[in-house]
Amino acid sequence: MGVRLQRLVLLAGWLALVPVAAQAETALSLVEVAQPSDQAVDLAQAATPITGVRVEPEGEGLRLVLDAAGALAEPTTEVVGNALVAEISNAVLALPEGESFEQFGPAEGIALVSVTSLEDNRVRVSITGNDGPPAVNVSAGAAGLVLAIVPGLGLASGDDDAIRIGVTGEGDEGYAPRNSSTATRTDTPLRDVPQSIQVIPRAVIEDRSVTELGDTLETAGSVVSAGGRGISVFGPGFLIRGFANRGGIYRDGIQSFSLAPLSTNDIERVEILRGPASVLFGQGEPGGIINLVSKQPLSEPRYEVGASVGSYDNYRGNLDLSGPLSEDRSVRYRLNLSYENYGSFRDLVNGERLLVSPTLTWDIGPSTSLNFYGQYAHDRETTDEGIPFTADGPLNVPRSRFVGEDFAEFSQDQFTLGYRLDHDFSDNWSLRHSTQYLQFSPQRVAAFYDSVDEVTGDIDRTEFFADGNYRRLFTNVETVGRFNTGSIGHQVLIGAEYRNVLEQPGFRTGGLPYPSINIFNPVYAGVPFPRETNFFRDDTINTIGIYAQDQVDLLPNLKLLAGLRYDSSDQFRTTQRLGQDRVEFTQTDSAFSPRLGIVYEPIEPISLYASYTRSFSPSFGAARNSDGSTFRPETGQQFEIGTKVDVTDTLSFNLALFDIRRQNVRNPDPNDRTLSIQTGEVASRGLELGLGGEILPGWNLTANYTLLDAFVSRDTRPTVGNQLANVSQNQFSLWSSYEIQEGSLQGLGAGLGLFYLDQRPGDLDNSFTLPSYFRTDAALFYRRDNWRAQLNVENLFNINYFTSSDEFQFANPGAPFTVTARVAVEF
Repeated sequence: MGVRLQRLVLLAGWLALVPVAAQAETALSLVEVAQPSDQAVDLAQAATPITGVRVEPEGEGLRLVLDAAGALAEPTTEVVGNALVAEISNAVLALPEGESFEQFGPAEGIALVSVTSLEDNRVRVSITGNDGPPAVNVSAGAAGLVLAIVPGLGLASGDDDAIRIGVTGEGDEGYAPRNSSTATRTDTPLRDVPQSIQVIPRAVIEDRSVTELGDTLETAGSVVSAGGRGISVFGPGFLIRGFANRGGIYRDGIQSFSLAPLSTNDIERVEILRGPASVLFGQGEPGGIINLVSKQPLSEPRYEVGASVGSYDNYRGNLDLSGPLSEDRSVRYRLNLSYENYGSFRDLVNGERLLVSPTLTWDIGPSTSLNFYGQYAHDRETTDEGIPFTADGPLNVPRSRFVGEDFAEFSQDQFTLGYRLDHDFSDNWSLRHSTQYLQFSPQRVAAFYDSVDEVTGDIDRTEFFADGNYRRLFTNVETVGRFNTGSIGHQVLIGAEYRNVLEQPGFRTGGLPYPSINIFNPVYAGVPFPRETNFFRDDTINTIGIYAQDQVDLLPNLKLLAGLRYDSSDQFRTTQRLGQDRVEFTQTDSAFSPRLGIVYEPIEPISLYASYTRSFSPSFGAARNSDGSTFRPETGQQFEIGTKVDVTDTLSFNLALFDIRRQNVRNPDPNDRTLSIQTGEVASRGLELGLGGEILPGWNLTANYTLLDAFVSRDTRPTVGNQLANVSQNQFSLWSSYEIQEGSLQGLGAGLGLFYLDQRPGDLDNSFTLPSYFRTDAALFYRRDNWRAQLNVENLFNINYFTSSDEFQFANPGAPFTVTARVAVEF
């Protein structure tokens, strides 16, 4: 560990302890304010104070808003006569007007709304209808509950099946999400997860007005772009903690794959789990995974229309429609539709994207729910490899300079269909089952850069074309149970899954030359070449995984997480060059992937954790050692310690220290570069700091800093000690927004973004370096009633910078000063 890293570790450890005393004092003061009587302080600390009750009209019904000092538990409900009674556990009333609340006749069809305290830290909400119990939907937020009440449905007494009460997806946690299902596949508070995880909520995505996953991840710590857009066989690349994220993008916990940039228009939030995740997600890279959480159907009608226009002929329109399809709200739908037509600051570069994403939820009964979903995405954009680099930096050309051809493009049509079934056997045991089918058919055509003469500027180019069909089938079944063994609580997850991957790509190979071009004075050939393939693959991969996990509450403030997974992967691959015989390859790999973590809470707002996790990734089945033997799977292991601190009820601080090693790394054989050998190990170790949430009412923040040392730790080549490509030692991001909360300017707000990336090597040989950059973004927005208008500026000071590079010494320039205006209306 270097001196700079050691100093930052000591400093971060000291900073993590600073909030402890202040937080303890704040918690005691909250308790004193919240107590309606002279109850014991320790009892009050265990309950969440409800500090306000508001009744507001909404459509034909009303909203009952419970303001609280923190998140409230989901209520249990029952019907008593014409009343729906909801009971909230672990809460106390701390109202300025007294120890209860009553309002008679707040809306037509509603006779009475009352909120009262019960013994044992419980609060009862009773909503009485004139002709029968009303229907109620609950939205849970970071600071209370919102009950949407619909009168006049005439429900019979005791008709529990007709009452739908629970989290509807309408609750907005703003910048301060508290729970995640990615790390454990159960709804677990982030502070109880012994591993680093970051959630980018919808509020941040909308405030920044970003529509692609790559742009969204700019506010994520330890995540950077690695190029590959429209060119790589793995799609747009990302690095997490220095390691490529190949195959590590998931959607609702199921592996998603696309060669196209992914849209976030139908995404509720993005969750990044850092470190090996094979125990629950199977084969993958040790840096971590990215899970996209889809927008879900809502119980109340909601319709949003939005449009935006931006620099360089960028245009976008979107629809987000949701609501019930049945009178009892047991059938609900959501439809997201968007279209983008975009230009670029790069000469001759443009593209378009169409996204249609429907989903339907059917509550078959009080204990069973079925969700159907689909997605169609069409993408097309010009293939662009960027600007050549040398050891002295980029060639001296404008960042708009494009040296490809305007007919070179990437295009893809992708279809996804799936369903998820949830069934509760009891309050403590549940079953869920998912199946998904995904298919995409990409085409890539380009005059690829071959070599560049940095003196004359001449670039040799090669014809390239690839197409193919890719299909993926996923199915799994999981059961979750809660039980106690004596005083020790358990939440057990047991699951099994099957994956089938079929790939049938074709390539135009042979190095056929295409007319060269001069980067200083480009003259485009403009002559398309035949889109024909002469090399084919036909691959089938079957994977079976079995896994188990136990979340153990050893003590109220001491939690253990243990998990183990077994995977078996069979590959059958064939290759064939046109006019030659087909060659077959078979390979079988298996591995156990464990995880062990512990969380200790010395006081309620602070969690200290430590964990050990492993990953595995089978080698490519058509690759062989020089003696013809198959390669071993790559494996990874991570040790991590950290702390998570709730600075306030709406603001959280995170610190993590980690060391990751990836073994069995394949490198080119120095004696024959057409072959590979498994000789090496690469390492990544570092520190992460994160701060996110609401600082003051209306003032939100998400900030992350990463200090990372990612390098070749063992190899037979002279690259030992070299830094990994595209990995910077220092990375910082901040996005903050403020919205005026009252007065004549209520709804007016502004945002500021700061993004810093240190210099980093462009390739593993460290033969050239991408310079550091500090980019500033800004936003101005105004919300009023059901509409919002905003103006976003990227690269406010118009700096020159490069986002990523490839192994052929070409780098992707970042966009100059860019303005986007957006308007959205909600009905």
